[in-house]
Amino acid sequence: MQNQTIAKQGPVLGIETSCDETGVAVFDPARGLLAHALYSQIRMHAEYGGVVPELASRDHVRKLLPLIRQTLQQGGLSTRDLGGVAYTAGPGLVGALLVGASCARALAWALDVPAIGVHHMEGHLLAPLLEPDPPQPPFVALLVSGGHSMLIEVAGIGRYRLLGDTLDDAAGEAFDKTAKLMDLGYPGGPALAKLAESGVPGRFRFSRPMTDRPGLDFSFSGLKTQVLLAYQANAGDPAAKADVARGFEDAIVDTLAIKCRRALAATGSGRLVVAGGVGANRKLRAQLTAAGEHEGFRVFFPRLEFCTDNGAMIALAGALRLQAGLHDGLAIKVAPRWDLESLPAVG
Repeated sequence: MQNQTIAKQGPVLGIETSCDETGVAVFDPARGLLAHALYSQIRMHAEYGGVVPELASRDHVRKLLPLIRQTLQQGGLSTRDLGGVAYTAGPGLVGALLVGASCARALAWALDVPAIGVHHMEGHLLAPLLEPDPPQPPFVALLVSGGHSMLIEVAGIGRYRLLGDTLDDAAGEAFDKTAKLMDLGYPGGPALAKLAESGVPGRFRFSRPMTDRPGLDFSFSGLKTQVLLAYQANAGDPAAKADVARGFEDAIVDTLAIKCRRALAATGSGRLVVAGGVGANRKLRAQLTAAGEHEGFRVFFPRLEFCTDNGAMIALAGALRLQAGLHDGLAIKVAPRWDLESLPAVG
């Protein structure tokens, strides 16, 4: 990233194409979120039981420009009103990332405005700042999605310290893989959580991985095996499917909550941000909110539509960095793997 003084202040267009959702938004530092739109590829990938990277990239090509036009129209804007363009530069699927990066970089060049590549997980981390009562650093962030389960100490924007990471499957990935083992279709995570609502609590109690030892790392691969064995052993019981799902969800939620409380104690923080796709899980939100009320810490969530991948979080993160005078060069660069701690601090 390079430093410069931005000659033109104005709304920032955000583009998200890291995986299987095309997200576009416009964020104005003075007026807030002006418009946003999202297209999901779930129906296309459901036929294959998971995301097919090449198909994802091609669909982003088809949908991105129409979605940009739609979002600008929704916000009552034209491209000439834009003061900058932000796009997801990583982590993610390299082909999908290149679609968004190429479009964003070309648009910024044509409009003679700065462009900046945004770290996908920083977008999630900052998504609660879109809410009316945003958290102020310092705080601890739990980032839980299909590809990540991370605990981050946040001293400020770009000032991040990794406290704990997943050693194998992330929480969202564990949800999806377990749902597949139980023949719940794709995407499996929401289907499993829905099934768990009708399950009997406590009938199946699975381990809370890595909570019997110190540390803040996660590991959910062994939990999948426990669930599979229980599911197979009770194949003749129609009620067992929901009960196994309930036991699995309880194990994931309890594990995440235990690790969050440990991280807050270790840092002395009284604020917790929970973001990413699994942050939409109703049981997780309820348990952490109740724990905060009982133990004296505050929990901040983005609204449900901004838990999953979206353009609003990218527009916001990009606007904050562009305001600070950061921008990228003309080269189109993406980073399928990208260390969050390597980001430059803002302010």
